[in-house]
Amino acid sequence: MRYNDRMTKSELIARLAARNPHLYQRDVERIVATVFDEISKALANGHRVELRGFGAFSVKKRDPRTGRNPRTGEQVAVASKRVPYFKTGKDLRDRLNKEAALAAGLIPPGEPTAGRPMGDGPPGDRPIGDKK
Repeated sequence: MRYNDRMTKSELIARLAARNPHLYQRDVERIVATVFDEISKALANGHRVELRGFGAFSVKKRDPRTGRNPRTGEQVAVASKRVPYFKTGKDLRDRLNKEAALAAGLIPPGEPTAGRPMGDGPPGDRPIGDKK
C-alpha cells in the first residue's frame, strides 16, 4: 500500500487477500463488494451505518438554493439533494492524531498517550459496554 496517498478498492482487496491466504481472491472481492453494497443500500434508504471505532456514515439533506454559473455569473436554481456524510469514530481519530504527533516529533516513540495504544487489536475486540 502507498501510505500518504489514496487506496483503491482493488488495492484494498489485494491487501486483504494477502493478509488472509486461506481465502480466495474472488471471495475477498465478493466480501468487499457486499460490505460496500450494504452500506450503500442502507444510506439510499435513509439509514445511518455505524462501525464502532471507525466511524458513522449518514445522509444529509441539502435544501434547494440559488447558485451561480461560474462561467457566465448567471443565477441558477439548484435543487435539493441528499449527500453522504462520514464522521470519524473516536478510535480512528485518536489513531490518526497519534500517528501525526509521532511524525511531527511531538510525542517520543513508546510514550503512552490518551486512548488505547495503536496495534492493540481491532476496535471490536472489547466486550460491548466496555468503555476502556
